[in-house]
Amino acid sequence: MNLAKVSANGQITVPVEIRKKLKLREGDKLLFVENAQGEIVINNASETAILKAQRAFAGAAEQAGLQSEDDVQQLVDEIRHSGKRT
Repeated sequence: MNLAKVSANGQITVPVEIRKKLKLREGDKLLFVENAQGEIVINNASETAILKAQRAFAGAAEQAGLQSEDDVQQLVDEIRHSGKRT
């Protein structure tokens, strides 16, 4: 069990063990979410955002007919050279 004390300003120091588990670094933001049981779950907001973005883009390259990283890079280069923004 890990405990943290709330300061007069509402700040807490996250215990080292928890910081390691959440892969927290100085300046990272925490995401507080209430689950279905009413418990508050704390996540690393940066890591959560990255995982959501990965899930959102999963399969997008294949749907666009891109088979390799080279295909993706070629498309990026073409868009950059054309000046198009989507």
